Amino acid sequence: MAGNAAFPGQSVSSRVFALLDTFDEEHREQRLTEMAGRASMPIATAHRLTRELVEWGGLIRTREGGYVVGRRLWELGLLAPAQQGLREVASPFLHDLYGATRATAHLAVRDGTKVLYLDRVRGRASVPVLSNVGSRLPMHATGVGKVLLAYAPPGVQQQVFDKLERVTPFTVVHPGRLRHELAKVRNDGYAQTSEEMSLGAASVAVPVRDASGDVIAALGVVVASLKRDRLRLVAALTVAAQGIQRSLATGAG
Repeated sequence: MAGNAAFPGQSVSSRVFALLDTFDEEHREQRLTEMAGRASMPIATAHRLTRELVEWGGLIRTREGGYVVGRRLWELGLLAPAQQGLREVASPFLHDLYGATRATAHLAVRDGTKVLYLDRVRGRASVPVLSNVGSRLPMHATGVGKVLLAYAPPGVQQQVFDKLERVTPFTVVHPGRLRHELAKVRNDGYAQTSEEMSLGAASVAVPVRDASGDVIAALGVVVASLKRDRLRLVAALTVAAQGIQRSLATGAG
């Protein structure tokens, strides 16, 4: 569980990190007692540090009395050179992709054993999705996640395979079948899902490579069904991904 004695040191900074580390996809909003318990910290200490984090903008106190991550932390995260540069380069291609498909378009990277969504473009008519900018979702249940998992180091792949959770009745949780799918991703150049992350939604995604050809991100779209438009969507995604790669190469040069 994230945050449980993750930072056993006694310094103020280690305790602040322990409190922040209690937030994850399943714990987006927490009460003080929950945060203190997950961080193995006295409530009085958690209360003092939480108050300071709220004043700084790292946390926000909700009307219900809980706490959520503040915008200040997200803004700091966006300053990371790799993510910021990638988002800036990919942004126009992401908007072009949405314009060509009218489907929710995602840019995502791998964050440990999860997929982290860096950017998203969607319209009013787009299929509802669970992902938001900054969310971290299971790699094995999403299109962009399967792309990133297919090219992840063996150790990361094994960690994911050791904890294949069923999100919907259609989530692939059989290791053998998932390994076959990942091999197909590397062979075909794209991944697809059908109601594996949320019912009524399908996705298709392709890898985004850097100037040297290494996979650094994934580009995907979410639609209601892939029965008729899969090849058209793959073509649009591939054009966008190649455009991002060319732009990264130009910037690198």
